[in-house]
Amino acid sequence: MIDEFERHCWIDVFPPEDLETYAKYRRPRTLGQRPALLLIDLYNAVYGDRREPLAQGRQRFPSHCGLAAWDALEPTQALLARARQAQLPIFHTTVEARPEAVLERFTATKRPPGQTQTNAVWNYTFVEPLAPVPGEVVIYKQRASGFFGTPLEAHLRMLGVDTLLVAGESTSGCVRASVVDAYSHGFQVGVVEECTFDRSELCHKVNLFDLHHKYADVLHLEAALAYLDEVAAATSKVQI
Repeated sequence: MIDEFERHCWIDVFPPEDLETYAKYRRPRTLGQRPALLLIDLYNAVYGDRREPLAQGRQRFPSHCGLAAWDALEPTQALLARARQAQLPIFHTTVEARPEAVLERFTATKRPPGQTQTNAVWNYTFVEPLAPVPGEVVIYKQRASGFFGTPLEAHLRMLGVDTLLVAGESTSGCVRASVVDAYSHGFQVGVVEECTFDRSELCHKVNLFDLHHKYADVLHLEAALAYLDEVAAATSKVQI
């Protein structure tokens, strides 16, 4: 079954009547046997150049996610390490910032152009502890979803992937858009709670709640790691 409902971060946000309304969505966890890991937009701009609260960090980095980004860093490292150990396909998304690939007036969201970052090369380079290694695929995207206008689905189909484990930011933006698209394309989706984050704690909780009940299974890190161990063990048996 899915993780205990009361253990998730959203339990203090919703009144009892809302929880009762969504009770009909409770179900067994439905993850497949051929997962891939999707890390969404874990680049320097969301961390800045040091650990600091959002109010300070956003003065220099408009996409800064404050302490929430740094709190998710270690859990995401653990998830990535276990996925590599299990030899999962691993995909990283980042913003398409190459000048020859985008229109000058292009923005991925409705944020006014004056609020976008300078020094795009550094900003959209992956934060060092989570940087791709050879064999992992980087998806350059121009919209919120990692699927929209990218080869991500084609890669997943070619590899026979049936499930995506998702981590990254922001929960209410690129994570949500990618999860909904993944579900719409027929993939099972697991979102790792401790490995996702947002600039707003409320937005983070509300969107995890909604994704969990409609499009994905929100997992705690410990459950995600156990799932990867199960997949690795099953794969080993097949190869023997």
